[in-house]
Amino acid sequence: MVARPNWPGWPAECVLSNPPNQSAPRKWSHERWLVAGLFGFVGISLVAIVPGLAMATRAPAAAASNLISLELPLPKSKQLGAATRSGWQFVRVRSGETLGIVFEQLKLPATLMHRLLDETSSRRALTHLREGQELAFEIDAAGQLKTLRFDRDAGSRIDLKVAGDAIVEKVQLRPIERRVEIAAGTITRSLYADGARAGLSSGAINEMANIFKYDIDFVEDVRGGDTFQVVYEELWRDGQRIGTGDVIGATFTNRGKRYTAFSYAPEGKTEYFDETGRPLKKVLMRIPIEFARLSSTFGMRKHPVLGRMRAHKGVDYAARSGTPIMAAGDAKVSFVGWKAGYGRAVILDHGQGRSTLYGHMSSWGKFKSGQRVSQGSTIGYVGMTGLATGPHLHYEFRINGKQVNPLTVTMPKPQPLSGAALVKFRAATAPAVAKLLMVEKNTRLASR
Repeated sequence: MVARPNWPGWPAECVLSNPPNQSAPRKWSHERWLVAGLFGFVGISLVAIVPGLAMATRAPAAAASNLISLELPLPKSKQLGAATRSGWQFVRVRSGETLGIVFEQLKLPATLMHRLLDETSSRRALTHLREGQELAFEIDAAGQLKTLRFDRDAGSRIDLKVAGDAIVEKVQLRPIERRVEIAAGTITRSLYADGARAGLSSGAINEMANIFKYDIDFVEDVRGGDTFQVVYEELWRDGQRIGTGDVIGATFTNRGKRYTAFSYAPEGKTEYFDETGRPLKKVLMRIPIEFARLSSTFGMRKHPVLGRMRAHKGVDYAARSGTPIMAAGDAKVSFVGWKAGYGRAVILDHGQGRSTLYGHMSSWGKFKSGQRVSQGSTIGYVGMTGLATGPHLHYEFRINGKQVNPLTVTMPKPQPLSGAALVKFRAATAPAVAKLLMVEKNTRLASR
C-alpha cells in the first residue's frame, strides 16, 4: 500500500492494482496525466522565455558595441567683412561715450566725423550725447558711411548724407502729440515708490515734488496715508511714448492739509499757483537743497566736534559731497569765502532785513561777492569744510542779523492774482480743476 497523495479531488481510497515488486509498467490514472501535462507546459514555456530575456538584457551592450565614431568636419567660420556690416547700424549711447568712440567702434574714419560736425547745424546735439540716445548709421557694402541719423530734439530728426565730398543735411520735423493723463495714489512707502506704482514717471514725480517744495518737505513731512492726484501730459511721437510733459494740475494732502497747484503762464513763462491764484513760489525757499536728509535741527545740542552743549543756530542737511546748493531766493551775494567753523561759506542778502548763510561747502559756485543771484541758482556744493564730521549743508535764516528757525519761520508770501488776471487764470485752469475734483471724488469712493 502506498501513502495516499494529499491532492484535492482524489477518491477516499486508492489501491494499486499490482504489487510494488511487479516489474510491469503501472497504469496512470486520468488525473496523473493531467498533472504531468501541466508541468510539461510550464517547462516548455520557461525554455522559450528565458533565452529571450537573456537576449533582451544583452541587447544594449551589443548595440553599443556596434557604434562607429565618425569625425565630421565643422563648417568654416564666416569672416565678418565690410559686406556683413552693410545696411543700417543702430547704436545706443552708453554712459561716458562720445561720438568719437562710436565712430572708432564702427571703424569709421575720424576725419569723416569732423567733416560731419563742421557741416551740420546741429553740432551741439552730436558733441553732447546723452546716455541712452540712439544713433543710426547707414553703411554700404564697402563699409563706407552713407547716412548718419539722429534726433536733434523731441520734435526734429536730422539726416546727414555723405555724397562724395559733400555733406547734405536734411531736417525732418516730427510732430509731438500731447496726451492728458491722470494718476492718483496713497503714500504707503515713499513718494517715488507709490508715484511709480500709480503710473507716474520719475520726471513727473520730481516735478510734483519741485512744485510743492515751498510748503512740503518730502523727506521729513510725508506720512503714510497722505494722498496725491496729478493731471499731467505724456508726449507721444509716431505712436510711441517718448516722455512726460508738464504737470497741469496736482493736489497733495499732507497730514490732513490739502495743497493745490495749477500751471499757468501769464507772461509766457509757466508758473504754478494754488486754487486761489496765489503763486506757489515763495520769496524764499525753506529748503535750499534737494535729495537731502535733515540731520540736525535748530536749538541746543551737543556739538559733534567740540563735544559740549552749544546752541545750533541753523539746520543741517546731510547729503553726498558735491550735491548742489541753491540760493533760497533772489538776492545779492554779500560774502563768499572761508568763515571760521563754517568753512567755505556764502551769505546772501535778500532785502528787507532777511539773509541766509550756507556753510561747510566743498566748493563755491560761479558767483562772486556783490553779484545778483536768482532763486534756485547753484551757489556752491555740499562738503565738510570747517567744523564738520561728515558732508552736509549748514543752513541759517536770519532776520535783522538774528538767526531764526528756517523750518518754522513764516515765509513772506507773494501777492495773488487779482482782477482780470485772476479771471483769466480761473478760465485757463478750469479743465484741470474739474479733472482733479473727479479723481478726488473717485478716490474717496474707492476708499470706503
